[in-house]
Amino acid sequence: MSGTGVEIRDVARRFGPGAAALDGVSLSVRPGEFVALLGPSGSGKTTLLRILGGLDHADAGSVAIGGRDMAGVPARERGIGFVFQSYALFRHMDVFSNVAFGLRVRRRNRPPAAEIAERVRRLLSLVQIPEMERRYPDQLSGGQRQRVALARALAIEPSLLLLDEPFGALDAQVRKDLRLWLRGLQEEVGITTILVTHDQDEAMEVADRVAVMRAGRIAQFGTPDALLENPADAFVAGFLGEANRLLCTVRAGVAHFEGDALPPLPVQAPEGRALAFIRPHELLARAAPDGPFTLRALRPAGPGTRLVVTGPRGSFDAVAAPDAPLPRRGEPCALEAQAARIFPA
Repeated sequence: MSGTGVEIRDVARRFGPGAAALDGVSLSVRPGEFVALLGPSGSGKTTLLRILGGLDHADAGSVAIGGRDMAGVPARERGIGFVFQSYALFRHMDVFSNVAFGLRVRRRNRPPAAEIAERVRRLLSLVQIPEMERRYPDQLSGGQRQRVALARALAIEPSLLLLDEPFGALDAQVRKDLRLWLRGLQEEVGITTILVTHDQDEAMEVADRVAVMRAGRIAQFGTPDALLENPADAFVAGFLGEANRLLCTVRAGVAHFEGDALPPLPVQAPEGRALAFIRPHELLARAAPDGPFTLRALRPAGPGTRLVVTGPRGSFDAVAAPDAPLPRRGEPCALEAQAARIFPA
């Protein structure tokens, strides 16, 4: 099993006279790459995935998989594996038959029964449920059903795997365990994978690159680190990670925060009104007898402690300044920004 490249060029899709579901989307996915389509509901993620899989069509633009133009190619001939949030397993079939289904219904190039059985058992071992081949879907947990769905998708030896919110129906711990396992499996088999999700932690944890979508367009496409450190616009900066948002005015290379909420901060940004995004680890708090803020809460956050402070301009997430004692709950304190991402307001 190996991956194949995907080229999406200027794809558009409209449903009626309203706003476009997709509005000129272009995306290149490298062979063997794991890409996440991330965005809020209605951003076009699932529509794009369905067009890739042949379950919907583009009104304009082109899609090529492995260098082959997919215009007019039906879903069954695209060599694509699908995994959906709903599992879509046949309840009247046991696990073995569910996984074997795509091979048994082939009209051409159907493998012999012995080869199908060998492939199914190999896949059930790969997804770590070999002992469950005779169970039925109703006898499995949600995580086990999703592994069966994945094994069924891989059984046809696809060159591209499409995942549409595959873990959305699972509880938090199972979801986290399963996505880490999936990433390891994807690396092992080397298949090109495209994941649709609205969960930023999921996307940033498993994907090589993430396409952040908004209103039918790709706002930014890059590695998780690049998206966090250099967001293309205010939407990406606010959608990814945690950030404090403050209005400011940039004059002569210095951001002056509205209401003097924070001390002025040197920045590289155009002059004028702007919106600043400051990550919690970039906002330092220290005890100050006449400080304009009050420490309201402390909570452990990995190696440090996250502080929640309130003031005239609202509530902010910060960390303790490394050169000062940790403030106490209820104490007045001052805040200082170390860095900010600035976008025109």
